[in-house]
Amino acid sequence: MAVDRKLLDILCCPVTKIPLEPLSRDRLEALNAAVEEGRAQYQDGTAVTGPVTEALITENGERIYLVEDDIPVLLEERALTARGLGWI
Repeated sequence: MAVDRKLLDILCCPVTKIPLEPLSRDRLEALNAAVEEGRAQYQDGTAVTGPVTEALITENGERIYLVEDDIPVLLEERALTARGLGWI
């Protein structure tokens, strides 16, 4: 189940205040490849484990927040960065 559209309309990055949008299927596949290769780390330095089924990304494409059990985890230390994944 995807994040509710009404909720998405009001969600933003807690750090930058930039609106969030669903991570595209292509980017989700790239993120999961990075997880499998051990290249995906949260801001606090811990590795992302297990496959990611859904995530949100800031409109500028810099920060990624995972969605766990249909709940966006919008904690600064649990964000991933596109730069850390080698996307920018």
